[in-house]
Amino acid sequence: MDQVHVVRHKCLVEGQSIRQVSREMGIDRKTVRKYLKQSEPRREESGPRPRPVWEAAGPRIEELIEEWTPRSSKKHRITSPRVHRQLLEEGYRIGERTVRGYMAERRRRQAEVYVPLVHHAGEEAQVDFFEVTVEEGGIQRPAWKFLMRLMYSGRDFVHLYERCEQVCFLDGHVRAFSHLDGVPHRLVYDNLSSAVKRVLKLRERELTDRFQALCSHYLFEPCFARPGEGHDKGGVEARGKGVRWQHMTPIVRGNDLEEISAKVMADVELRFSHAKRRDGRRLADLFEEESAKLLPLPARAFEPSEARPVSISHCSLVTVGAAQYSMPSRWARLDAMAHIGAATIRFVCRGEEQVHPRQRPGQRRVLYRHYMRELSRKPQAVRQVVPELIVELGEPYARLWRLLQQTHEAKKAARILAGILGAINDHGEDVVTVALEQMLSQGRCDLLMLRRHLPDSPVLLDSLVPAPLRGFEVQAGRAADYDELLIGGGR
Repeated sequence: MDQVHVVRHKCLVEGQSIRQVSREMGIDRKTVRKYLKQSEPRREESGPRPRPVWEAAGPRIEELIEEWTPRSSKKHRITSPRVHRQLLEEGYRIGERTVRGYMAERRRRQAEVYVPLVHHAGEEAQVDFFEVTVEEGGIQRPAWKFLMRLMYSGRDFVHLYERCEQVCFLDGHVRAFSHLDGVPHRLVYDNLSSAVKRVLKLRERELTDRFQALCSHYLFEPCFARPGEGHDKGGVEARGKGVRWQHMTPIVRGNDLEEISAKVMADVELRFSHAKRRDGRRLADLFEEESAKLLPLPARAFEPSEARPVSISHCSLVTVGAAQYSMPSRWARLDAMAHIGAATIRFVCRGEEQVHPRQRPGQRRVLYRHYMRELSRKPQAVRQVVPELIVELGEPYARLWRLLQQTHEAKKAARILAGILGAINDHGEDVVTVALEQMLSQGRCDLLMLRRHLPDSPVLLDSLVPAPLRGFEVQAGRAADYDELLIGGGR
């Protein structure tokens, strides 16, 4: 560059001739003329440079790659040094740099060219699941993050789940549509098993029954990325990392996943309310524009739970997903229907319902309220489960048990408590609780005193009456009614 400046200065400023400058600086006159035309040097070629070695070895390199590709993998890649060594063994006179250049050019020609897309308001959203780490109850553990992103306005919906399964996948859609108060016209996915049974010819998909029902309910069009091409939905892929880095680092703490999800979602919404595009437009304003073009929500939300028939064991336990749940003892040895949701399971048996929070595999959730009748007959069993039972019943039963332990030996205290559980089974917990409060206020804790505060006859609990019959009122009979019937029969 300095030489160009000197040549131009000598000729154009000092007035020297081209021949004189060429003689003084030792450069060709053609070069001097070129520098006078161009203020900076550049190479001009009339056509591609000949590459005889490249052209001679190129067909053989292609043959080697085609031959070796079936015998390669991600960790056994075909490299330039290996191809170069093979060519030398076959007698080619070629340098490794030439082979490396050929293979780099080959990769460049075969690389995919990406099309810059335009996202229209209300048209498209992208969905994915991501594994993240949370601190639940002081323990760090993995969880699954459901993310739906509106591609026009950039608004996100985030919710955390215990599992990456179809029920959670469907539940995430229901929550997201409710949060956004509308449904995008198209949703883009990976070929995840919760939505796709299999990929058919011509890249068509056979959808799972439950996912197809979700699409029909909300009337959106499902679209899928090409297998192994996650960048086809690069917006949600990049945002998944962004949410983890911007809103979940440091690791978010909470008592349960619902609380952690609420914290993350609140932080995401706060950032969205202040965010702007590079052109200065606020994302919140873009969402207002987009929300008017979303599909309306149906009259009722989709039910994401999975219905599954189950059998209740002789212990009145049900096993779902390697976790056990207790049922009322009167359901023992019956069949029931389990409606499995993302966070809860609803069991239905003969018109009655029981709801349990979902447990992890290997865990067990037993409510000893379900075994009142059995415990009233088994004082020894009461002694083994009394800590858990007292926690369930709360006050005044915890105070009662402390008093029983102070005034009686362990076996008799368990028998008295078993009798009180029998009274709960006959009269109901509310009636017995009131009677216990009165009894304990007098410093007594015996069954005889309890009977004085209970009704003369047991109360038929609503939970024991079949649901279809609970709306009927049956009037008590009178002796006069029978007299009228007898008189009428004599006539």
